[in-house]
Amino acid sequence: MPPAPDPLRADGFAGVRLHVVTGKGGTGKTTVAAALAVALANRGRKVLLAEVEGRQGISQTFDVPPLPTTEVRVAGGAQGGEVVGLAVDAKTALLEYLQLFYKLGRAGGVLERFGAIDFATTIAPGVRDLLLIGRVYEASRRRLDARHHRGSPPEELAYDAIVLDAPPTGRIPRFLSVGAEVAGLARMGPIHSQAGSITELLHSPATRVHVVTLLEEMPVQETVDAVAELRELGMPVGAVIINQARARADLAALAAFAGPQLPRELAVTELAADLDAVGLDLPQDTVEAMLDQVHRHTERIALEVEQLAVLEDLDQPVVTVPFLIDGVDLDAVTEIADLLAEQGMVP
Repeated sequence: MPPAPDPLRADGFAGVRLHVVTGKGGTGKTTVAAALAVALANRGRKVLLAEVEGRQGISQTFDVPPLPTTEVRVAGGAQGGEVVGLAVDAKTALLEYLQLFYKLGRAGGVLERFGAIDFATTIAPGVRDLLLIGRVYEASRRRLDARHHRGSPPEELAYDAIVLDAPPTGRIPRFLSVGAEVAGLARMGPIHSQAGSITELLHSPATRVHVVTLLEEMPVQETVDAVAELRELGMPVGAVIINQARARADLAALAAFAGPQLPRELAVTELAADLDAVGLDLPQDTVEAMLDQVHRHTERIALEVEQLAVLEDLDQPVVTVPFLIDGVDLDAVTEIADLLAEQGMVP
């Protein structure tokens, strides 16, 4: 009899075209988003990896020049797959929007010179967010057909999947619900229509919102809060991705090994005896310092076990990415991509 499926393992997210990746600042969401894009590309898919925060995190991760506001290839994948990067800029998105719906042409440049574009993208945060996510929505509408083939200009490419390096968890519910808010304000016209279409996409089975976290109290609490808010908004939540983590089996084994702590005086005596038995006669202050290190490590393991239980209680797939000693470069991103694929993040 085959083993029962793990309810906390990702199922590949077949049929999902838009992967939104969020997480508390400092959890590594950009690295995970880049790795997810590479994992999809390694399955032969054409993937758009977009960012909306103006940090140029994608260019730094792939060690390429800063991304323009147009789509540019940043990495290849197996079986003809590729990753195309895009830094979405609200000002450029608004000019494109005005040209698309109102055919302003050169008049758009006049508006920009007079500061109207900057005014429109800063005075109303909801409009700015709608423009940012609207640019991603526009790319999601394209479909692969005979006109889109290798060698086509990047701006004409259609994509099998889109990975969005989204704002952090504190902002993600409002960012993703901006379409509904704007649609409620604009009762008719192209803005209302596009806002409604964006909302429909974000609530559809073609979208998943993945949350990146660390096994620490604040990131875990933000993850719990974000998942609750996203569920309340009707957004399809995907995986909880634990960065810089020990494998769940290793964590359980370490927790069992740690066990209850001995009284300090007895622990120092036993540790000194064990060291002496292997030929290490160390001063007592060195033994005590070593014991302190052990206790701090034990406390850290206990915290991680506790926080992992909190995340597993969310009943979402849980994926782990290990701590990489050599830091994050393109080789590390490729390694993480393989780990994400092994844990069911791509079909």
